[in-house]
Amino acid sequence: MRSDGSSGGARGERCDVLIAGGGPAGCAAALPLVRAGAQVALVAPVGSPGWRIGESLSPAARPLLERLGVLDRLAADEHAPCYGNHAAWGRDALTAADFPFGPYGEGRHLDRARFDAALLEAALAGGVCRHTGRVRGARWQQDHWQITTSDGSVLRAGYLVDATGRSARPARLVGAASIRSDHLIAVAGQLPPPGTGTAAPERVSLVESTRWGWWYTAPLPGGGRVVMAMTDADLLTGLHLLHPGVWWAQARRTGHLQDRISDWEDPPQRLRVLAAGSARTGPAAGPGWAAVGDAATATDPLAARGIVTALATGLAAARAILADRAGDTGALPAYARRIAAVHAEYLRAKAAQYRREQRWDTPFWRRRR
Repeated sequence: MRSDGSSGGARGERCDVLIAGGGPAGCAAALPLVRAGAQVALVAPVGSPGWRIGESLSPAARPLLERLGVLDRLAADEHAPCYGNHAAWGRDALTAADFPFGPYGEGRHLDRARFDAALLEAALAGGVCRHTGRVRGARWQQDHWQITTSDGSVLRAGYLVDATGRSARPARLVGAASIRSDHLIAVAGQLPPPGTGTAAPERVSLVESTRWGWWYTAPLPGGGRVVMAMTDADLLTGLHLLHPGVWWAQARRTGHLQDRISDWEDPPQRLRVLAAGSARTGPAAGPGWAAVGDAATATDPLAARGIVTALATGLAAARAILADRAGDTGALPAYARRIAAVHAEYLRAKAAQYRREQRWDTPFWRRRR
């Protein structure tokens, strides 16, 4: 495979492992594989995918970043500190979960584009070869995967890793199923940095429940802020939350979110609708392939575990692939069982958390009880 960062037009190029997707999960899988001597190709589009749900990084990511050997690189980027989470959930008053008292100290409010780029740069510097595009087809032939990409290239790989996020297209191509638990979505907007003279932002994220769902907000690097309204897809039409003016009016009627957005007079010019529901791929691995990150187990943003899960599953899938290469035929099935068990535990915890909110007898909350 070519390692100059270009797509390369040759047909039939061969690698040991092909990773579809260049986000945190894909890079977390790539780094240990290439360090173990595997020839790794990463297929991903050019450019940043833009901001996503979850711009805050939990302190629990620290040991994973250390294991990947990228903690110092990311520390140099000076992402803003995150001291914890505040929530108005089940009652009007705020409760706080403060990070600095935990074993790993404070978290981070990420510049997500910079964070993802730093992980990708580390993977490329380690010897991972990048192929520009997306995986469009995957077929097993005798002893390898034959993989076609969006630019028409045909690649061959001994193993395939799906790190494409919630779409999990490669996993679907090889026969896995999507198992969804709900249809939560986020209607999200970014507020630009306000004018000069405003107070420094609180370095905490905020969750606040409401009749039709809940709100999330967190400060962004440079003084901006991300604000998201979480509800179910089928409730959107009645709520009119896709209209920036209605979305903004709802945000300004809250008990605590309104304090975080008081420096802004106008709503965002554009809102984005992002999938945020709980889902898993079943199975999350099979002969010669594995899914990682949201492609394996996608969780409600309320759990605040998306990036940590991406890193952890990437590392775990890499270990399973290396073990399989060494002759342990049970490694990939064991990884799939582990993903299923972790997701089941998450669903139990999610149900318990939603049951804490008993103030409203509305469709959104009834579904979660």
